[in-house]
Amino acid sequence: MADKFDVIVIGAGPGGYVAAIRAAQLGLKTACVEKWIGKEGKVVHGGTCLNVGCIPSKALLEASHKFVEAKHDFDDMGITAGDVSMDVKKMMARKDTIVKNLTGGIAGLFKANGVTALEGTGKVLSKNQVEVTDQDGKAATYEADNIVVAAGSVPVDIPPTPLTDDLIVDSTGALEFQETPKRLGVIGAGVIGLELGSVWNRLGSEVTVLEALDDFLPMVDSAIAKETQKLLKKQGLDIKLGARVTGSEIKGTEVVVKYADGKGEQEITFDRLIVCVGRKPYTKGVIGDGVGVELDERGFIHVDDQCRTSVPGVYAIGDCVRGPMLAHKASEEGIMVADIIAGHKAEMNYDAIPSVIYTFPEVAWVGMTEQDAKAAGIEVKTGAFPFAASGRAMANNATEGQAKVIADAETDRILGMHIVGQHAGEMIAQGVIAMEFGSSAEDLALSCYAHPTMSEAVHEAALAVEGHAIHMANRKKRK
Repeated sequence: MADKFDVIVIGAGPGGYVAAIRAAQLGLKTACVEKWIGKEGKVVHGGTCLNVGCIPSKALLEASHKFVEAKHDFDDMGITAGDVSMDVKKMMARKDTIVKNLTGGIAGLFKANGVTALEGTGKVLSKNQVEVTDQDGKAATYEADNIVVAAGSVPVDIPPTPLTDDLIVDSTGALEFQETPKRLGVIGAGVIGLELGSVWNRLGSEVTVLEALDDFLPMVDSAIAKETQKLLKKQGLDIKLGARVTGSEIKGTEVVVKYADGKGEQEITFDRLIVCVGRKPYTKGVIGDGVGVELDERGFIHVDDQCRTSVPGVYAIGDCVRGPMLAHKASEEGIMVADIIAGHKAEMNYDAIPSVIYTFPEVAWVGMTEQDAKAAGIEVKTGAFPFAASGRAMANNATEGQAKVIADAETDRILGMHIVGQHAGEMIAQGVIAMEFGSSAEDLALSCYAHPTMSEAVHEAALAVEGHAIHMANRKKRK
């Protein structure tokens, strides 16, 4: 038997490494198990988020957006850029450097906080034992008073489009293209599909997005989703809704995809195809037989509101449990669980978890949509303000989109906020904080916002809830 710990965390993604650091900060002897092998053949931390998810995709999104700005938008500002080109390989190398720096940074944080890093594949053997198997197959068993499973998730694959080494790839493979494909297909118009489609569309690909659902971004407020779809179509993304993929065939260096829509059977040819139809929990083999931790038919671990599993002392967080698969949700669950293990009171407000799509403009939301409220029988009042009426947005050449506030018609309490516009991902924090403190739309309306800022759109949207917006004509004036 190897060392004994107060806490062992399985997985060093944004949920696991945060849980481990927090536990160590609270004086608990903590270890964190990770098996992810980086490009240099060594174990690296950060999970999907840092290695093949949030961070590398944002590096490509930012680079491709700046390319579009330099190529098409600088002239309006009086900037002559000349011939602008993109070196895809150099862009990818920069992305890899960012990933390397951040994953290496976690190793430094572990050392600074006294977290023991265990390299290998973790498996829960009992409520107090974790087996760690290294790359060479050598296994060691560790004891712990508490175990936190933060094993994350993996991309979902579908039978009609089996992955290949180069032509049909998942989101991970799409982050490694070394040249811009002429014709790019994307299966799935969710967050990942729209972001990756945007990257390669900006760099010159003819991008077609095939989405099986009839509705575009059904989790987003319908007004915001409608405007987002219009803006992405204007940028060149061909988004086909109600298009169910039925098969694919490799013909030389091309991929022929078959799909069915309202017009019947269709066929389309691509140079590359990205499959982005969601993610599934990575729990297979993580929980040993007979441990007693309950999983559902999809592989999610059953937990309560404080991430306790059916076995005392065993917790699970992040993508392998219920709720949205978001890095920040996992991180906050990690902090909550570490606090609980240390004997502190802790909880999470699952109604105030923000989501962001990092297209341009960005799409961000928190809380209820109008559709949600209607389904729940809640009467709401709303206010919206377009960035076209924002002075800062005009100066930024970013007048597309709007901010929308949804409030309870009776209490005025903010139930949701939805934004499509430049820096929407930054601005949505206002909605999160407002909801955490139970703020009303009037609270935001009475707050003083710096001028000129993009955030003033949120202020005006809050004012518009009662028909008091200053910088636009109110549809309905109220006393």
